[in-house]
Amino acid sequence: MQTPTNPVEAVRHPDPYPYYARLTAERPFGWDEQLQAWVAADAASVTAALSAAELRVRPPGEPVPTGLLGTAAGAVFGDLVRMTDGPDQQRLKQVVLDALGEAEPAEAGKLAAERTRQSLERAGGPGFEELMFQVPARVVAALCGLDAGLEPEAARLVGDFVQCIPAGATAEQQRAAAEAAARLRELLGPGLTGAEPTGLLAALVRAAGRRDRPRVAPLLANAVGFLSQTYDATAGLIGNSLLALREQPAGDLAELAREVARHDAPIQNTRRFAAEPWRFGAATVQPGQAVLVVLAAANRDPAANPDPHAFDPGRPAPSCFTFGAGPHRCPGADLAVAITAGVLDELLAHGFEAAALPAGPSYRALANARIPLL
Repeated sequence: MQTPTNPVEAVRHPDPYPYYARLTAERPFGWDEQLQAWVAADAASVTAALSAAELRVRPPGEPVPTGLLGTAAGAVFGDLVRMTDGPDQQRLKQVVLDALGEAEPAEAGKLAAERTRQSLERAGGPGFEELMFQVPARVVAALCGLDAGLEPEAARLVGDFVQCIPAGATAEQQRAAAEAAARLRELLGPGLTGAEPTGLLAALVRAAGRRDRPRVAPLLANAVGFLSQTYDATAGLIGNSLLALREQPAGDLAELAREVARHDAPIQNTRRFAAEPWRFGAATVQPGQAVLVVLAAANRDPAANPDPHAFDPGRPAPSCFTFGAGPHRCPGADLAVAITAGVLDELLAHGFEAAALPAGPSYRALANARIPLL
């Protein structure tokens, strides 16, 4: 393929990292005429953009996509801590952090191995789409206390729901997301509001009780968020970790997955939107303008990680921007790594040979998630 002409094209390029390296060295923060957005590429500008109070995670004039207004998907979207800003978001984010702090990565890894084994036995071999997308969603559904019989439905529904999140979502995708959100609230609601809340939902209730006791609706929305945040990000981490095994000995699979998250990030970029003028260096981002924050480029900035292009699972104290920073840092990194390691471990136990995977796979045509087609 030709060299990418912008960071969005780079996401699905076989090797975007030489392009990112040039971007980091030559234009660490600057205006991209093609994207009509500012681009933050090096560690300093990425860190600043993710922490800037003047920048928002959604366009200030459209906190919820217009096509979702008045639907169950819009109600969930508007309460997700990953999609909101401000003091209320920070209070609710702390509740979510407290709840996830009670989750045991070891239990998530065990569940991932079990669900992988079931998938392999049912299919007679690795069905990578199921292992990358369905298994992680089923694991989180189990952690939320859903009955095993409901896990496949929850996994399918969250796949429909996440289609509403990209800016380019179609009306049909938004309609499917609305139906999925309504059903997910039905599935998760009893575990949150019943006499005996279960799993991560019980942890949410306890965390809310220790703080400002948020209303049920925001808690339920972020229970859906547990599932939705798992979807593309963990699929990419599993897929890119499988590809890494072509060149790397298995070793400590959790360490391998953590280094993949840095070296070949499953989420390559995110966006921020200026609500107020934001100055970085000599540039001023005006209200209404967008900033594309290239996490994958910052991961390989030599100012953040020595010898950044080397794949080193034993790398001491790596700087990894894949899970964000600042008020919207993703709290699920340990769970994603544990789920990925559980899937890989079970695959290897069943004789999986990474050498059989394509050396130069294609990637899904997504604007920010790097997910190989295996």
